[in-house]
Amino acid sequence: MDFDFTWLLWGLPLAFALGWVASRLDLRQWRIEGRQAPKAYFRGLNHLLNEQQDQAIDAFIEAVQGDPDTAELHFALGNLFRRRGDYDRAVRVHEHLISRADLSQKDRDRAQYALALDFLKAGLLDRAEVALQKLEGSDHETEASMALLGIYERSRDWPRAQAIARKLDAADPGSYATRLAHFLCEEAELAHRKGDLTRTRALLEQAVSASPQLARGWMSLSALDAQEGKASSALDKLLVLERHSPQHLPLAAGRMVELAQQTNRVADVLPILQAADARGPSIDVTQALASLQPGPEEARQQFLGHLNREASLVMATAWLEAEPEADRQMPAPVTRALQQASAPQKRYRCAACGFEAQRHFWQCPGCQTWDSYPARRVEEL
Repeated sequence: MDFDFTWLLWGLPLAFALGWVASRLDLRQWRIEGRQAPKAYFRGLNHLLNEQQDQAIDAFIEAVQGDPDTAELHFALGNLFRRRGDYDRAVRVHEHLISRADLSQKDRDRAQYALALDFLKAGLLDRAEVALQKLEGSDHETEASMALLGIYERSRDWPRAQAIARKLDAADPGSYATRLAHFLCEEAELAHRKGDLTRTRALLEQAVSASPQLARGWMSLSALDAQEGKASSALDKLLVLERHSPQHLPLAAGRMVELAQQTNRVADVLPILQAADARGPSIDVTQALASLQPGPEEARQQFLGHLNREASLVMATAWLEAEPEADRQMPAPVTRALQQASAPQKRYRCAACGFEAQRHFWQCPGCQTWDSYPARRVEEL
């Protein structure tokens, strides 16, 4: 049977024509989709720059529907949900990303970290902890460890916080020795409340070994020695504090004088307080020096010396109060008014959030920042 080449001559142009039409249709569809998706995406970016989160979310949802395989759009959408406080939807977006089989390991870890942040912002600390622990060995391990550290601080799980701090101190260029020492001090306080003085001392000694510059450890050890009747040893701890952290001497000045008087070691303390006073006036150091003076007139001279170098309502009130009763010329109501006016000036203020308190805190009750309270009063800042 002979093959009819006429069909081949007609078939080749027809196949070419059909292929050309199909390619043009695909190209047209691709162009339409390409025009639509970027428009929605850029519209979302524009709303985001204008801080219009609701409109941005709507635009990104439209973009995601047009291109459901784009991971970046899902990340943007999930982060927007979290920023707006819509944590349930943020969790669904990031869980959907994690469940995708075509997602790279890098993007999967990124989605896992974003999911942990969703739980963290929602206050679901147990679920956030589980999500963060899955990031060990990933590119987000350091950030996950820092987030875990925050969780353990909030839950006051000091042993786990210590483990994370040691891990970060070994892996991160920054030092976490001070944070570790604070955690040891916190655990020591818990042991002290339970009456376990042996464990309290062991933890405090670990704290000062981890961070000798942390005044809290030396002050706590000094208080423990004083409780056990070791006044001279308690004073020695405060003298070590002065060498390692002289900026915190105002916190310990009054206690140093008390211990020095108990142990007849005023000669050891007086030069240290005088040197600190020479470096710059301090309310607490001045009051400690005034308490070492032989009489009220000498104490008043100490307050006056402070006032000559730096105006201070607290010191002016102290100068008036030190005046002998028989020589007082200031009416009692005026003295009470000055006392009331100077009381707020004796407070301590957090350098991070401005929270004020009558006593010094190692961790701010307001913003939870460590070592944010200077050792000086509000009036001195």
